[in-house]
Amino acid sequence: MERLREAVGQLPAGPGVYLFKDAKGVVLYVGKAKSLRSRVASYFQPSANLAASRGERIDRMVRELVEQIDVLECDSEVDALLRENRLIKDIHPPYNADLKDGKSFPYLQIATDEDFPRVSITRSPKARGAKLYGPFVSVAELRAALPRMQRVFKFRTCNLDLSDGDESRRDFRPCILWNIRQCSAPCAARVTRADYAARIRRLRQFLESKGAAVRRDLEARMKQAAERLEFEQAAALRDELRALEGLQKRGLVHEHVQPEVFFVDPAEGLARLAEALELPAAPRTIEGVDIAHLAGGESCGSMVCFIDGKPFKDGYRRYRIKSHDRNDDFASIREVVWRRYRQAGMGEALFPDVILIDGGRGQLSAAHAAFDGLETEPPLLVSLAKKEEELFLCRAGQVSGPVRLARRDPALRLLQSVRDEAHRFAQHYHHILRRRATLGTDAPPRSKRPPKK
Repeated sequence: MERLREAVGQLPAGPGVYLFKDAKGVVLYVGKAKSLRSRVASYFQPSANLAASRGERIDRMVRELVEQIDVLECDSEVDALLRENRLIKDIHPPYNADLKDGKSFPYLQIATDEDFPRVSITRSPKARGAKLYGPFVSVAELRAALPRMQRVFKFRTCNLDLSDGDESRRDFRPCILWNIRQCSAPCAARVTRADYAARIRRLRQFLESKGAAVRRDLEARMKQAAERLEFEQAAALRDELRALEGLQKRGLVHEHVQPEVFFVDPAEGLARLAEALELPAAPRTIEGVDIAHLAGGESCGSMVCFIDGKPFKDGYRRYRIKSHDRNDDFASIREVVWRRYRQAGMGEALFPDVILIDGGRGQLSAAHAAFDGLETEPPLLVSLAKKEEELFLCRAGQVSGPVRLARRDPALRLLQSVRDEAHRFAQHYHHILRRRATLGTDAPPRSKRPPKK
């Protein structure tokens, strides 16, 4: 306990996720914190009464089982909450009671494939033809914010199938939302398709920004109402302001991925990948490579293996960068690729069908340069750049691209799964190296797998 208390004092003070592990490196418990140092320290204070505050199981875990503490720093408390949720669902720590029910975080969905796009809250987003925002950490705050946004942008939330060419809409009677000026009533042809599209564009601009202008306007109106002693109106504006601020408590669709929501059949993804990459047959093995470091420090690399579209964890490898100690992703990628595939390049091992590099054209060229000293030409090299999700290909030393696949394309979803897993594995090893460097504590050379659920 004294050793753990000393280690806790060196933890960062910012938000993040903490993992309690036993002597074998098995994750026992995952939690989130606004301040990692304060939160984790609360478990190990001599005056802490965990049996009363957290229960007998947690008290026994801390006193008898916890031997190691690992942390993952996050940008915000919302980011910490989403990462905690993902880790618990992936690892199933035995001492976590919550978040094991399979429930996912909700999204705000705009159906872009409709003449008059509807806006809805969903936990089962459409596979295509929709723009998603989220995931949101609080469905209650999202539901409270939706009617406030509807008053401003007057979009529809109904499930009617509307067509711009349907003349019978002129005889349709709109619902009460039209009467209270909360919807522009496209169902009754009270708004043109162009005008409604302009409203949706402004809504998307608002959701993709911080909403600073709207927030300032609400704050000014609330202050004016309070000065006029119109306290009911001021309270209503206050509630509206809080609801809109709740919209900022969300993650990013492509960063905080919920695989259980966006499930892709591996066979479908592989077949579509063969079509997109013009391969003679669907690939069976895909290996992903990524690099992790902090301003060049504690640089490391990872290689993950997918067989038939599923992770094959016995094939995972991780590498500490030895050739340099500077911030050079290209040199790091060359080193990892050369160390991983030099035996295959000399004909002493097998290549995978596809090698996926996390990055763009430059990272892909650096990966191919690792094969310059080898006699065998590597298999298909592919890189996938973040944000724009652009795909670059390298065949026979020639880089081509970018190729853009649809956001819901099964091939892209499969490649994203490989890339994200390589990123996760690299970051995990990077945090182990940082902990060794800063705390001077030992970590197991390879974390044990958590027990099966």
